[in-house]
Amino acid sequence: MADDDYEMDGGYMDEPMDPEPEEGAEIEEDNANNDDIPDPLLGEGAEKTEQEPVERPRKTSKFMTKYERARILGTRALQISMNAPVMVELEGETDPLEIAMKELRERKIPFTIRRYLPDGSYEDWGVDELIVEDSWKRQVGGT
Repeated sequence: MADDDYEMDGGYMDEPMDPEPEEGAEIEEDNANNDDIPDPLLGEGAEKTEQEPVERPRKTSKFMTKYERARILGTRALQISMNAPVMVELEGETDPLEIAMKELRERKIPFTIRRYLPDGSYEDWGVDELIVEDSWKRQVGGT
């Protein structure tokens, strides 16, 4: 076989050009305005709205567990050590863990705790909503 038996373009033909629209014809835009087309997944007459989370009575305790406290302090101390903005006024503290403890004392840590329940659902609690036990006072030497 000789080299001239093969085409250099890999055997692909150029894509045909789209025909020019006739004069006076409207150009269709791909799905540009589909407000009048109903979504079959939503059903007849259903509106596209985001559902807001429903505030249900909470099932879990309002007390922060020692495991949640340890995770929050460790995560926040790591963030502070990597130059995250500090949410409290510093009074000479340089240790990231001490700063995280001060933020927790003043309820300034911007975290949300997600507690999973046995039925597969979950509850979200803000750190500022939970009651923290005073065991940290003994550890840090607080008042």
